[in-house]
Amino acid sequence: MTTTTDQTLGDLVTARPAAARILERHGLDYCCGGDRPLTEACDAAGVAVGDVVADLDELAPGDPEAWAALPPPGLAADIVATHHAYLHEELPLLDALADKVLRVHGDRHPELAEVRRLVAELAADLVPHLLKEERVLFPAIALLAEGHRDFPFGSIAAPITMMLAEHDRAGELLAALRAATGAYRPPADACASYRSLYERLDALEADTHLHVHKENNVLFPAVLRLAEA
Repeated sequence: MTTTTDQTLGDLVTARPAAARILERHGLDYCCGGDRPLTEACDAAGVAVGDVVADLDELAPGDPEAWAALPPPGLAADIVATHHAYLHEELPLLDALADKVLRVHGDRHPELAEVRRLVAELAADLVPHLLKEERVLFPAIALLAEGHRDFPFGSIAAPITMMLAEHDRAGELLAALRAATGAYRPPADACASYRSLYERLDALEADTHLHVHKENNVLFPAVLRLAEA
C-alpha cells in the first residue's frame, strides 16, 4: 500500500494498525491529533515526511481491524469490552505498584515520586471519564442510532466535546509519564517490580492511544454524522 501525505494520521492507523508504532516512533500523535494530514503533522513535529512515508510503505499490506467497520453502538461496545475493561482492572494495580516501587527505590531514584504522582493523577482522571462514557454518552449513542434526538444534556455534541477535552488531558499525562520514565527505560539496578511497572506503563500508553484513536477519529465523527442526518 502506497502512503500519500494528505492522508490523516487517524486514517493511516485505521487502515493499517501497525502504522501506530511507526507514527509513535517518529513522535507523531495519531490519537488526539489524528485529524491532521501526515505532511502537516510532520512539519509541526520537525520530522522529514519522506522518512515516515518510507517506513510506512515498508509495512506488509493488511486489512483494517474488524472494529473499523462497526456501526457506532457496536464500536462503543467494543471500546468498553476491550479498553475500558482493561483500564478498570489495570489502573488500580498500577497505582499500587507505583507506590511500592517508590517506597523501595525512591531514595536512589527520586524521579519515581513524579512517576507515582502521575500514575495516581491519570487514574483519578480516567476512571470518572470511563464511567461518564459508559453511563451517559454510550447509551445516548445507542438511542441516537434508534432515532432519538432529544437528550437531557441537549445535543450529543456536548458530551463528545467534554470527552475530547478529557482525552487531551490524558494524552498530556501520558506524555509526562514517558518523559519522567525516560521512555519507560528502567535503570540498571531496577528490580523485577520496577521493570514490570515500566513495561506495564508502556503497554497502557499504547492501549490508551489506540483507545482514544477509536473514539476521536472513528466513533465520534460517525456519531456526529448520524446526529446531523
